[in-house]
Amino acid sequence: MTELDALAPSPHDVWGHENVVVRRIPGLELDAARTGSTVQVGHGLTSAEIGERLVPIVTAQARHVGLSQREFESVLVGIVRTTVADPVEAWTTYYRNSLDELLSGAAEFAPIHARAEALIVGSVLDMGSCFGFFPLRLAKKGHSVTATDLSAGTMRLLATVAPHLGITLDTVVCDASDVPVADNSVDTVTALHLLEHVDAETGTRIMKEALRIARTRVVVAVPFETETTACHGHIRTFDDAALVELGRSSGTQFETSEHHGGWLVLDKNSAPQFA
Repeated sequence: MTELDALAPSPHDVWGHENVVVRRIPGLELDAARTGSTVQVGHGLTSAEIGERLVPIVTAQARHVGLSQREFESVLVGIVRTTVADPVEAWTTYYRNSLDELLSGAAEFAPIHARAEALIVGSVLDMGSCFGFFPLRLAKKGHSVTATDLSAGTMRLLATVAPHLGITLDTVVCDASDVPVADNSVDTVTALHLLEHVDAETGTRIMKEALRIARTRVVVAVPFETETTACHGHIRTFDDAALVELGRSSGTQFETSEHHGGWLVLDKNSAPQFA
């Protein structure tokens, strides 16, 4: 499989990657269909309509058509790229709209970012940043922030768009279980909706790495699901009991709570809590 380059040149109003083809046709409702191995998507969205609020809409189509995670990502990229002709302008529009929707509460993920922001202290390293909306949110408010992700293309996209938004932050391409920074190098490490994407063994390594890097606090958020959302790349589910066990295994003072999913907060400077 070839790397998905979200900034690659493409013809106006049509974008394709591997088996996914997206076309913009003014006045058309968003619709996806699978013909053989090909996924065809048509839409009539405008620049004002591309943003984080698209995610649940595309997710509904993904479930209807049976999209894989890679196909889901290709569809979302294709919608953005066919709505605005210039690649950097297209993504700057998408990022600006998304940040507005997340800050205003209009986006589905908004309560999660708001809760996470209230829990962080000082400088932050964010694991599995994906598009990097949460690191951008914090950097915009004056925090020193490092966004990290395994996808080089996503980190390149974030680093390209951030200056166009007037925001400064650092980006690092790495596995969340092996982050190339020093021990105790930031105040807070965040892992928002990351652990459901990895198996339990990898998740344990990620938690150890987060505790190594954080001086003060680790903030973890996960969705509470009865079934995994395959098109988002989820491979395991969580409930409160699983979060409590994860906290106990850390040997660190912890608290769990529920707010649009589950939360685990580990505080390194407090006395350990034992099972």
